[in-house]
Amino acid sequence: MKSVRDQVWDQVWRQVGNQVGDQVWDQVWDQVRDQVGDQVRDQVWDQVWDQVWDQVWRQVRNIK
Repeated sequence: MKSVRDQVWDQVWRQVGNQVGDQVWDQVWDQVRDQVGDQVRDQVWDQVWDQVWDQVWRQVRNIK
């Protein structure tokens, strides 16, 4: 049977471990989400911009 001190230590350790684990997970998730979101946004923007620019350029060349 565990002593009261060991039981208290186990409980505190679990609570602190869960809180720290949750905080670390939240921070990591936020960073990953932000980085991936930025990369996807930039890639989509580049593709759309390239397509729009190509279309505009073709139309301008055909007007002459």
